[in-house]
Amino acid sequence: MKKYVFVLGLLAMLTMSAISGSAQTKVSKSAVPAFPGILRNARYVYVMAMDGPETSADLYPEDRQAISEVETALKEWGKYIVVYNPGDADMVLRVQRRGSEDVLAVYQPNNSIYLWRVMGRGGLDHNEMPFFSEFRDAVEKVAK
Repeated sequence: MKKYVFVLGLLAMLTMSAISGSAQTKVSKSAVPAFPGILRNARYVYVMAMDGPETSADLYPEDRQAISEVETALKEWGKYIVVYNPGDADMVLRVQRRGSEDVLAVYQPNNSIYLWRVMGRGGLDHNEMPFFSEFRDAVEKVAK
C-alpha cells in the first residue's frame, strides 16, 4: 500500500512539473508585451540606468553607454523628445546592460513600478539594440 501511494505521489509531482515546464516555455516564447495606453500621449522621455542617473558615480560603464545609445536611438526615431531632468518627463526609460541579462523598462515619473519591460541576454547590444526595436514596435502598435 505504501508503495502504491509513493508511486501516485511521484506521478503527481512529475505531472505538475511537466505542466509548469510547458507553461514556462509558452511564457518565454510570448510576443512583445503590449505598451501601456496610459503613456500613449507621452512626449518627453528621460533615460536612466536601473541603478541611477547617468551622472551617478556608482554607475557601471556599460549602463552609462546604454543610456547614451538609447538616447541616440530616441533622437533618431523622432517620436519623443529626450529630456535631462526627470521632472520634465512624461515617461522614464530605465536600462541595464549586463553580460547575463539586459533590461529596458518603462516607468511613469516618480513611480517605482514598471509599466512595460523586456529582459534578456544581448537586448541592448551596441549595434542592434533589439529591445529598443521591441519598444518602438510596441509604441507604434498602441498608437494605431
